[in-house]
Amino acid sequence: MSVEETKPNEGEATNNQSTTVSNEDTTSKNTNNEAATTTAAVRTATEPAVETIADEEENIGEDFGSILEKFEQEQPDFQEGDLVRGTVVDITERGVVIDFGYKSEGVVAQEEFMDNGTITVNKGDEVEVLVKHLETNEGLPALSRADAVRLKAWSDLETAHKEGTIVKGRVMERIKGGLRVDIDGVAAFLPGSQLDIRPIRNLDSFLNQEVEAKVIKFNRKRSNVVLSRKIVLEEQNETLKQETLSQIEEGYIVEGTIKNLTEYGAFVDLGGIDGLLHVTDMSWARLQNPAEIFKVNDTIQVKVMKFDRDKGRVSLGYKQLHPDPWGSVDERFPVGQRLRGKVSSVADYGAFIELEEGIEGLVHITEMSWSKRLKHPKNMVNVGDDVDVEVLGIDRKNRRISLGMKQIMPNPWDSIDERYQIGNRVQGKVRNLTDFGAFVEVEDGIDGLVHVSDITWSKKIKHPNEVLKKAQEVEAVITAIDKDNRRLSLSIKDLEPNTWEQFVTTHKVGDIIKGKISRFANFGAFVELAEGLEGLCHISELSEDRVNKPEEVVQIGQEMDFRILRIEHDTKKIGLSARAVHSEEPIVDTKSYSTEAKSGMASLAELADFFGTGENKE
Repeated sequence: MSVEETKPNEGEATNNQSTTVSNEDTTSKNTNNEAATTTAAVRTATEPAVETIADEEENIGEDFGSILEKFEQEQPDFQEGDLVRGTVVDITERGVVIDFGYKSEGVVAQEEFMDNGTITVNKGDEVEVLVKHLETNEGLPALSRADAVRLKAWSDLETAHKEGTIVKGRVMERIKGGLRVDIDGVAAFLPGSQLDIRPIRNLDSFLNQEVEAKVIKFNRKRSNVVLSRKIVLEEQNETLKQETLSQIEEGYIVEGTIKNLTEYGAFVDLGGIDGLLHVTDMSWARLQNPAEIFKVNDTIQVKVMKFDRDKGRVSLGYKQLHPDPWGSVDERFPVGQRLRGKVSSVADYGAFIELEEGIEGLVHITEMSWSKRLKHPKNMVNVGDDVDVEVLGIDRKNRRISLGMKQIMPNPWDSIDERYQIGNRVQGKVRNLTDFGAFVEVEDGIDGLVHVSDITWSKKIKHPNEVLKKAQEVEAVITAIDKDNRRLSLSIKDLEPNTWEQFVTTHKVGDIIKGKISRFANFGAFVELAEGLEGLCHISELSEDRVNKPEEVVQIGQEMDFRILRIEHDTKKIGLSARAVHSEEPIVDTKSYSTEAKSGMASLAELADFFGTGENKE
């Protein structure tokens, strides 16, 4: 063995190693005496030097151990789960390396410092992290920025709950009953009822928005945090409200922001207090919906119309900041003037016409057309139509203008005598039925009346609907024209031959005629002699024998011969007899019978009355 192989021992470990090697050489079966002798000589020659070096190294080892022990004693006592502050010393693929005062740096995953794909820290930045593991397979402590932020957030939330301070968070999603808000990694619940002072219908409008709120419920064990934005707004509004109330009076012009729109107006935020701007105070013109001129978040100037300081109620006006167009309306729109306007709205009773911005007039349905058949204004005009009108009247005090449309068109009654004369036959449609007659439209704007007594010759009717129907096409004869009062009298029965006159000119008392039993009464049977003409055969004239009921001897529809017993021209009654057909006795025309048909006579009036009220037995 050479001297180089016997380098100075490094402490006790080196001496032990040398001793072990020497023992192994001594006990080896292949060791010869020469080698043993050489080894002994070398050990003897070097022994004083080795001992000296070993002593020195032992002293150095003792110093290093004490230094290491002292260093470890000075190290902070870190534990997993501790929240510590450190400095970013490097950013590598493995992560963000942070020196936090431990014997070795820790590593945080890069994604914990990422925002939209970009690392948000640089070397030298001081950050707060959480110790996850002090020892890892890689030899470096594992740290977490996200857990540190979350831990601090829980601590801050607990403090905010106790002290009533405001916290900030971002709305992440809409959930049942409200919104989920992220506060530095802690999920909190913001109920819909606690979102605003007034109910909010569209919760989705708050998504991805940062909100300020107060913690009204806190339970870390259950991870339950409930927020209220409403409380923050109420506190802010109360401060602003008191300031605003001290600065406004009726008549003041103030600035505000449209906070909400309704069908009846808009709520304007004046600064902690809301004023109502009613739809009628928005514009001098007719306004159907406030959204036509305003939208939420618009900043506008308004006038304070009414102010109740005690109740905090403010009524506002917008149109009052502009001149009133009704101030000179009677000068600009005199009665009789014809002008053009736009239909702004249609009601059951007429149409409103905008003559200019802020000025509207009403065309009543009766002033739209000379025709009386117009049932609804929408059948003639629609919103947005341009129409010609004539000013009929102005009421500036009540802001009303009466307009007419039919006055623009010729009045058909002015020239009616040029188109129609008494005795002319006309055709028309039944427009309406009343108790006293039927109105027939002869032409647009010209209606004639057919009185109930002028509908038919054949019988007396109680109501026109017994013969006529609405919209039925009929022909009639003009019997009278009253141009001044705009009345036209018509007759339908004058188109037909007078059945009564025809009968009495061709028949006389004593004649035998054929008739058909048409209906029964308790006092006899009615007999149809011609279309629309009936006579009455009294029960005593039906048979030679005594008859209790007419149906005992005759039937409905049965044709028989009858002898005419009586004809009364004044009352249009015809009396008949079945048993007198075979009698040779002369017929005596006498008026000793009563009107209750004991005479066997029946007038057209009685027939009609009976038809409506009497018994009809078949």
